[in-house]
Amino acid sequence: MSAHERDKWDARYRDGAYEGRTHPTTLLATWLPRLPRGRALDVACGTGRNALYLAANGYAVTALDISRVALDRGRRAATERGLTVDWLCADLDENPDSALPPGSFDLIVWARYVHKTLMLHLVARLGLGGVLVCEQHLKSDATVAGPSSADFRLAPGELRGSAHGLHIDHSYEGLVVDPDGRSVALAQLVAHKTA
Repeated sequence: MSAHERDKWDARYRDGAYEGRTHPTTLLATWLPRLPRGRALDVACGTGRNALYLAANGYAVTALDISRVALDRGRRAATERGLTVDWLCADLDENPDSALPPGSFDLIVWARYVHKTLMLHLVARLGLGGVLVCEQHLKSDATVAGPSSADFRLAPGELRGSAHGLHIDHSYEGLVVDPDGRSVALAQLVAHKTA
């Protein structure tokens, strides 16, 4: 991602983008009782809605995003709530292996950030039995919220097809209504590492 892209995201967050979106992704909230506890990574976390939710539920959380402005908002929210999150500013587009934090994770959350080659790097960061909770915008003819460019949406079957090395526990593609009432087309996946 270029400095221009980073500046664009910083400007969006500075202008208040996603301020009202403080709820975790519904997929994560639904699956939380069945997920392993321990160390969690929130990839492309934005202002940290999922990271904060995980920290409030006892996880040791690292939250990663390219936007320092978004991370600062997340850091303030964590402080206000008395939560501890390790906020990491990194660019996943240039070199995911060097951008991702070291070590293995019990849980990785990857929500609504399309990156065609990231799955391989995330699977490598999962510990044995570790779970990936992922949802991405899906190509759809329906009128839905989210990116207007097809470049930032997955084709049907693409997410499931990329989950090499994982046992799939849940897979869904279709329309979902977010807690804020917006209709979105999503590909969802919950999968765990078996070897």
